Amino acid sequence: MADPRGSILIVDDEPAMRLLLSSILKEEGHDVAAAASGAEALELVARRRFHLVLTDLKMPGISGMELLERVKRDEPGTAVIILTAFGTVEGAVEAMRKGATHYLLKPLANPDELRLAVRRVLEERRVTDEAASLRQATEAVFPFGEIIAGEGKMRAALELARSVAPTDATVLVTGETGTGKELIARAIHNWSPRAERSFVAVNCAALAESLLESELFGHEKGAFTGAVGQRRGRFELAHGGTLFLDEVGEMTQSLQSKLLRVLQGGTFDRVGGTKTVTVDVRVIAATNRDLRRMVEARAFREDLFYRLSVFPIELPSLRERSPDILPLAERILRNASRRFGKRIDDFADDVPALLQKYAWPGNIRELQNVVERAVILCRGKCISSSLLHLSPSPSASLSNATKTLRELEREAILGALAANHGNRRKAAEQLGIGLRTLYTRLREFGISPEPDGEE
Repeated sequence: MADPRGSILIVDDEPAMRLLLSSILKEEGHDVAAAASGAEALELVARRRFHLVLTDLKMPGISGMELLERVKRDEPGTAVIILTAFGTVEGAVEAMRKGATHYLLKPLANPDELRLAVRRVLEERRVTDEAASLRQATEAVFPFGEIIAGEGKMRAALELARSVAPTDATVLVTGETGTGKELIARAIHNWSPRAERSFVAVNCAALAESLLESELFGHEKGAFTGAVGQRRGRFELAHGGTLFLDEVGEMTQSLQSKLLRVLQGGTFDRVGGTKTVTVDVRVIAATNRDLRRMVEARAFREDLFYRLSVFPIELPSLRERSPDILPLAERILRNASRRFGKRIDDFADDVPALLQKYAWPGNIRELQNVVERAVILCRGKCISSSLLHLSPSPSASLSNATKTLRELEREAILGALAANHGNRRKAAEQLGIGLRTLYTRLREFGISPEPDGEE
């Protein structure tokens, strides 16, 4: 991934230092402006928005400390890095307490120190902005304040989420695939005191162990081939906010131990590092697996299970929320019509009964896909049952509804393997899961995991 670029304001009363800093950062591709005083800097900040302000601490007139306070008051999203001489480190520490992101010592011993600090700050801002954009996109489909939940299990789950949100308790969200586990996690974050800080999500099943470790905890320069610089992990990027660990049941035993350490003390080491990092992060984990059975099978650490499940919330499947199916479909219809530029008013008269009879093994995610596809195909102002491509046979749906998740999952895997002539990699892609996850399931179901037709 290319390094993030940003607009940067340099504030220093020494012309030589302004020139040096500007040259280094312009070479990195940043949009750089400079000010010779705090007063000049405030005028520039009032006229345009900067991603980062890099300011000397000791300046005549408006000091760097006062500039920091004014910038954080008027533009709280703007990051501030403090430049300080060796004798004023105490002042820099005070500036960090008042909202500065980082501080650098003058004179600069190495330009790479400046480049790395700026890169880290802008990367953290990029992740925060992406999280905000994703949150807005999610809310466009299912606004947090308007989560549809009639009486029953979903209403109870929402009430639990509301209750735990103001606390820092670790939450474990369980339920079948597609039931809205990340949506509930985001809702908890948005209802919490951490709402203004980052919500960072990681899918533990999507990455190999070595990549997931670096993704979670970051790495130091030279930690492995290709590690050309220090990189913050998701725990650091979520500092002060919430980290959502999706599919936590797919995490290896080695990573489970490292996760346990963070949950117990809020500390960890970056890959290849020797310095302990401390973070303040609220963890919400999710899984569609039975972690208790995994603990019994020694596939998941018992101590980690109890750390994660301080406050468990189980989400019901869509087939257990029969009264919610039509309201959910209607909301998806309205949002999809607006997004695709269509004017579709409603479903045909026979559609509600069809939606109710279908088992929805893919839950809300499947419902959303079905309705959005129908919206795209619709040429009139009403969605007909033929556009939904659902089985009209209620007996087939009811039969599926009585099967356990494990039975449905085994059938889906066998069907994908058959459709792809035994090619495990293609079957995993069709199922939307990682290859490692597929092999784990094959072992659980007693299906030979040996490659067959992989090429």
